[in-house]
Amino acid sequence: MKEKIRWGIVGLGNIAQKFADDLKLLADGELTAVASRDIQKANRFREFNKARYAFGSYQELFNCSEVDVVYIATPHTSHAELSIMAMNAGRNVLCEKPMGINRGEVEKMIACARMNKVFLMEALWSRFNPSIKKVKELVDEGSIGDIKYLRADFSFYALDRDEKGRLLNPALAGGSLLDIGIYPIFLAYLILGYPEKILTSSKLYKTGVDIQTSMIFEYSNAQAVLYSGLSSNSEMKAEISGSEGTIYLAPRWHEAQEYSVEKNDKVEKVHLPTKGKGYEYEIEEVHQCLRNGRIESDSWTLKNSTDLIRIMDDIRKQTGVVFPFEK
Repeated sequence: MKEKIRWGIVGLGNIAQKFADDLKLLADGELTAVASRDIQKANRFREFNKARYAFGSYQELFNCSEVDVVYIATPHTSHAELSIMAMNAGRNVLCEKPMGINRGEVEKMIACARMNKVFLMEALWSRFNPSIKKVKELVDEGSIGDIKYLRADFSFYALDRDEKGRLLNPALAGGSLLDIGIYPIFLAYLILGYPEKILTSSKLYKTGVDIQTSMIFEYSNAQAVLYSGLSSNSEMKAEISGSEGTIYLAPRWHEAQEYSVEKNDKVEKVHLPTKGKGYEYEIEEVHQCLRNGRIESDSWTLKNSTDLIRIMDDIRKQTGVVFPFEK
């Protein structure tokens, strides 16, 4: 695959536009096709981003032989269905997080990818953030000793949003956990692995979705204290503390532009600004995988995505959050 890797995007909201903007930063990729159920919206997106094709149905884009890989940027509830449609049409897929609503959906997606021998990755862009990658390396090298404590949060005020919108609507798998709680959970999992025990408590909105979820992950020699919420803002600074020092990811840590290491009464601050919005790095990972003939990323594997949804399933089971389509 020497020529440019040709992308298609389905679901043309704000995240899709940020993704398209960052795709323009890469010389070896291009936006070829976009799709929306609203053809006028698709045409506007195509014209603004200088894509070649606009389609009024997702299946038309999946059938387009000039598309190498599809970015699924629709609401959570259609991730599994559309990814499977795309893969059955022979397309490689980068699917926005969470990859599926529950473990069953994720397992079906993985089975489909393997059956069709196509690439599939969850678009957990924070995994490829330069600061987070470097912090992971420092932890693995033992630079702050044995990790004993991790704290991470993600919260913003959203109770003034439309209750029929994706954040507060249970029919759209709303709530803080799947939308933003996934980020603190990801960081704990990246640094400490799969928890031995999960303790959790949620405050539910009148629609039945969680608007505050606090979590403690227990490990043999460590704890992670995590939080996600839609009822207030939070600092969004992450702390990783070891027996010999502490690392801080600056707010907003999931898209960090810097980190600092506090050790022996000294603080070293390292600036690692992202290019564009920061989506470029996950795009680069997809390009590298496709050019090397890999159908799975080594940095964020399908097992990683399965583990992440298992953790979130466990949390929802404890807090009693069940979406209408799961009953």
